[in-house]
Amino acid sequence: MRTLPEALARGPLVLDGGLSNQLESAGHDLGDALWSARLLADRPEALTEAHLAYLRAGADVVLTASYQASFEGFGRRGADRAEAAALMASSVRLAREAARLAGPGRRRWVAASAGPYGAVLADGAEYRGRYGLSAGALERFHRPRLDVLAAAGPDALALETVPDTEEAEAMLRAVRGLGVPAWLSYTVAGERTRAGQPLAEAFALAAESPEVFAVGVNCCTPEDAGPAVALAARITGKPVVVYPNSGEDWDPSAARWHGPARMSAALAEDWVRDGARLVGGCCRVGPATVAELAARLHEAGGGTQQADR
Repeated sequence: MRTLPEALARGPLVLDGGLSNQLESAGHDLGDALWSARLLADRPEALTEAHLAYLRAGADVVLTASYQASFEGFGRRGADRAEAAALMASSVRLAREAARLAGPGRRRWVAASAGPYGAVLADGAEYRGRYGLSAGALERFHRPRLDVLAAAGPDALALETVPDTEEAEAMLRAVRGLGVPAWLSYTVAGERTRAGQPLAEAFALAAESPEVFAVGVNCCTPEDAGPAVALAARITGKPVVVYPNSGEDWDPSAARWHGPARMSAALAEDWVRDGARLVGGCCRVGPATVAELAARLHEAGGGTQQADR
């Protein structure tokens, strides 16, 4: 059986879309500091259903509901470390169950999501970075949760929505020796990380990391994704991962999204030509868009997604 990194050599693979918007569309309230990770404890079957919606739309890879999960976050809800570890590990099991329910015919992979420290603060800090913590403190935060996720047996670790190079360095150190391949994706604004560092410098950090098999961006605008894909491919020589938001704009005063969705399968084809091999969506990208991506990219990959023997 091919590993996820090996499969990328055969053609592009399709990631899922936004887990939170799929859960909200099914009527689940995510107004909690744990966000979608709350359902690991309260409604685990809802997470399997959400993963399944994307798999049935054609996704090859689903990300677990562990983005905002941490020992600290579950601890605030009264869970001890053993209980918190079990909940985080269950995110991989639930995604595996969705892959089983999706049926035979294609190989499907599970990536364990590990969001930045700012996500755990639940105050938008993941879009700013620079939390006032040392690199050592960030590594000590990430390593225990990555240990748990790696031990649960995912196909990859998704170090995602990373806002700055300092946290990227800490996360890269934290994945050393875990035995699970990882991708690193930054959240960006233009040609810089959200904390303001040049993307060329940010991508270069992962170029020599043997644990990292793909580098790229997520949770950004579709317009920012394109230049970042080409730059990541040139700087690192590795496959590129890209999964931007829908492109709609958030109005904080009205607390609503507005404007058209600009994420499209046509854009994704351009990204693949520039080196992208893992392509999907983040916030407000749903199964319909993933189905469009799958229809185009599976054809471009020449049957990459058929059963792996």
